[in-house]
Amino acid sequence: MNRRAFFVAGLLAAMVLGPAQAASEVKVIYVGGWDCQPCSNWKNQHKAAWLASPEFRKVTWVEVDPPKLKEAYQERHWPGDLKPILDQLPRKNGTPRFLIVQDGKIVSNEFGTNKWTRTMSDLHKILH
Repeated sequence: MNRRAFFVAGLLAAMVLGPAQAASEVKVIYVGGWDCQPCSNWKNQHKAAWLASPEFRKVTWVEVDPPKLKEAYQERHWPGDLKPILDQLPRKNGTPRFLIVQDGKIVSNEFGTNKWTRTMSDLHKILH
């Protein structure tokens, strides 16, 4: 094999192996309801700062936010790829809920507006 062919083969291998070595996918899932007053409080107090944060740009953000709070844990409001996450939840009630999912597994599960700070702390540890 000549040097040029060896170099090209190395580049191709790096391109194929590169994605396998990429950082794991992290999702942050918000579960709420339009008629949930604590959810509205979280949106008014924290959502804008979250959307502008550097952490937001490093994760996949998903909102499960149906019109009625009592529908928040109904499968029809969870996109198809999130059904395995819904299945992992030991308790399917309570909002606002903040989930951090890494490689398809729930690694943080906090409930209540006052738990947002803890969710952000958990996220910071995962991302850094």
